[in-house]
Amino acid sequence: MSRFRTLTPSSLGREAFVAAFADIYEHSPWVAEQAYDMGVDEKVDEIEVMHERMSNILLNADRDTQLALINAHPDLAGKAAMRGELTASSTSEQAGAGIQECTPEEFTRFVRLNEAYKNKFGFIFIMAVKGSNRHQILASFEERMHNSPEQEFQRALSEINKIALFRLQAM
Repeated sequence: MSRFRTLTPSSLGREAFVAAFADIYEHSPWVAEQAYDMGVDEKVDEIEVMHERMSNILLNADRDTQLALINAHPDLAGKAAMRGELTASSTSEQAGAGIQECTPEEFTRFVRLNEAYKNKFGFIFIMAVKGSNRHQILASFEERMHNSPEQEFQRALSEINKIALFRLQAM
């Protein structure tokens, strides 16, 4: 088990806890609120325990709430990224994948795939991009376009939980 390096969750009051974990799930502090409300003890000082708790909160939410959380994420190489409107975590994650280094042709391809994906599935493409590069992301985009809407919905939740783990591990 791994402990958080920058804080001890069990020592935090509700307000500080929610503030610390509010954006583990993109623009969705309700996950942190529910995690705190489940009771905070020394077990949540372990990253894996916190991740399991928060993952289960997402997976047990109703579908509309899950869809809202999916759509709270930015498009990869989308307009929000170009305007500098991403959360610090999203900016770092996209930069780490080299998305800011896209050629004009690659950027156009991202825009086209983002739109096609949203039109087909009704929500945005989610991928935990840490450890990937822009070429792998584009290939995944094209591969996943062949999935069913339900497969992609479940994949989005899985990818969001991967992103959450990466963010917790950085704390």
